[in-house]
Amino acid sequence: MDSKRQQKFASLLTKELAEVFRRDVPHLFPGTLPPSITALRVSPDLGVASVYLSVLLAQNPQEQVQLIQDHTKDIRFALAKRVRNQMRVVPDLRFFLDNSAAYATHMDKVISDLNIPPAPPEDDDKPQRPRLFSDED
Repeated sequence: MDSKRQQKFASLLTKELAEVFRRDVPHLFPGTLPPSITALRVSPDLGVASVYLSVLLAQNPQEQVQLIQDHTKDIRFALAKRVRNQMRVVPDLRFFLDNSAAYATHMDKVISDLNIPPAPPEDDDKPQRPRLFSDED
């Protein structure tokens, strides 16, 4: 459970990091959209931020995240320029690919491909009551 301070810190980082992707480093995403931040978790000491990214319309999402990981220093510097008046130290950034959207799509496909037979028709004349005692008593 994150503290209120961690939640506020994560909220600020999410907002500003999205702006960094959109305005300061768009050259990292030629011909595609910048990644969406699906989750951002901050360590209790506010020293490390784990950023989960969803990359849409990219040919290879893992390559895109690797490119972002390779440019972490530039992204952190751009983030520091944006938040220098609001936080003392900018946390180390760790980027991860969030596969939840792909997993949800896969599960929808699996569920839609299931072959479930229809339920047998029930006798609507009188409802079945459970038998508590046998008729022989």
